[in-house]
Amino acid sequence: MTIFIDNRSGTPIYEQIYAQLKAQIISGALGEDELLPSIRNLAKDLRISVITTKRAYDELEREGFLYTVAGKGCFVAPKNTELVREEHLRQIESHLSEALRLAAACGLKKQDVSDMLNIIEGDEA
Repeated sequence: MTIFIDNRSGTPIYEQIYAQLKAQIISGALGEDELLPSIRNLAKDLRISVITTKRAYDELEREGFLYTVAGKGCFVAPKNTELVREEHLRQIESHLSEALRLAAACGLKKQDVSDMLNIIEGDEA
């Protein structure tokens, strides 16, 4: 498991940890039931507050990506295919919104973006 903290980023540190762990879980880089570093050890390794690490772990657990076993630690939750699908849909929506924003800035219409998508899809077939 690798986590990089960018202190110059405007993104809070707990969100950076949360996002990177979530991405590693969704991609399969962290497998089901894999033990994660303890909150204290991760905080020590990253040289950050235990509270910051706990906040990231708590958010991941609340969303169903982690589970905690008392006295044993935090583990990667078995993949809920619907949860993973929803996360992918959320990412697609975000990218499409950004594409439409950029298209509008260049004066492109929705149909132009649709045509571009069809061309790209044809290239990958």
